[in-house]
Amino acid sequence: MLAVAAALGQPAAQAPAGVSASTFSTDLMQLYREARLEDPQVLASFAQAQAGKEHQREAMGALLPQLSLNAGSNRIHQENDLVQQSYDSESYSLVLRQYLYNKAAWENYQKFKSLARQSESQALDVQAEAAVELARRYFTALAAEDELELVRAERRTTQKSLDRVNALYEKQLALVTDQLDLKARVDLLAAQEVDARNQARISREALAEIVGRPVKEKLNRIRDDAQLRVSAQSLENWVREGIALNPALKASESGVEAAGAALRSGKGGHYPTVSLNLSAQETNEGYNNSLAPRTDSYVAGVGVQVPLYSGGSTSARVRGLYQDQLAAEQELEAIRRRVVKEITSAYLTANSNGEKIDANRLALDSAKLSRVAAEKALTYGMVNAVDVLASVRNEFRARRDLLKTQYEFLSNVFTLNRWAGKPPAESVGSVNNWLSPGSPSQAAGVGSDY
Repeated sequence: MLAVAAALGQPAAQAPAGVSASTFSTDLMQLYREARLEDPQVLASFAQAQAGKEHQREAMGALLPQLSLNAGSNRIHQENDLVQQSYDSESYSLVLRQYLYNKAAWENYQKFKSLARQSESQALDVQAEAAVELARRYFTALAAEDELELVRAERRTTQKSLDRVNALYEKQLALVTDQLDLKARVDLLAAQEVDARNQARISREALAEIVGRPVKEKLNRIRDDAQLRVSAQSLENWVREGIALNPALKASESGVEAAGAALRSGKGGHYPTVSLNLSAQETNEGYNNSLAPRTDSYVAGVGVQVPLYSGGSTSARVRGLYQDQLAAEQELEAIRRRVVKEITSAYLTANSNGEKIDANRLALDSAKLSRVAAEKALTYGMVNAVDVLASVRNEFRARRDLLKTQYEFLSNVFTLNRWAGKPPAESVGSVNNWLSPGSPSQAAGVGSDY
């Protein structure tokens, strides 16, 4: 379980009639609940899991008694040297067959039983991956809106510096090159704002694709007081949990079991089958379609069928199924190695992100002080506009680095939980604890000094 140092975020409120949804906020948990009901990939995976159960039941049917009713009515005309006659015949029969021994059918049932478990695990894996994808798009949308607000704030800050230089230039206290440099930067930021606005809209549309509706509400953002840390659980414990709980690994294990059962079913083609046959028949048709008194007959018997030769197809099928089993085993090993790699990578990267966040916060504080000092120094002619421009760029670069690292941390937390086999709802709830309502300007650190 993740160590959470923030209060639980509240779900988004319903917007009253006549009020724009953009004045309300939503969080990751609310969107996750909606996506579970609307994401086509999640819905398709659950349908496949249900289909797997039905296929298992279908295979089980071959092991149960097979009962059939037959009825027939014929018009028969016979001629010979002595007589010529026509008559109607009727026959009714009820036949029951129950396999006493059928290795192929039994192992086929075991195969579909394993495939049903595989479908269930695959559905859980798809749901876990969908939660990661939702979180990725959620934080991409936040990052796009942050970038838009940062570009706007940097443009306003640069414009203020340009206004100062213009005033100094009128007093012949600044160079025209300083004025032109700042003017060029303002124009460039205006162009970047257009692109950032477009990216913010695109990122919202990516969220809408998963949720199934336009997402116009404000998105909850990372709390300022949130202590972004992975739990103190060791990497070895994370890997151990992943090996035991990861749904993709469980699905692959079920696939190996299904391949083994399919191989045994194929070998069952060499085995005899034994069946119990019961039948009851009523007819008025005798030997050689002759008219006979209505007769009831009851038969009970045991049938044995021994396969002798099928052109080599059974042996070839067994060899092919053996190769399928080897392939399934190698796929299982590949998934196991990937689980270890993904957990290790996400764990180490998340821990690194946590340390980097602290460093970025210190760097941002220093860059902000440097920018304020440069702006004051410009007023007294101690620095030129290029120095101020560089300090502004450094500050906003530090802000971008901090926000980027925070989103990378949360994405790695999702990846870690996903490969460790944590339930998606638990992962979303843990990360949602670090979120709270806020505006892009607040998240970007844009204050009154801009």
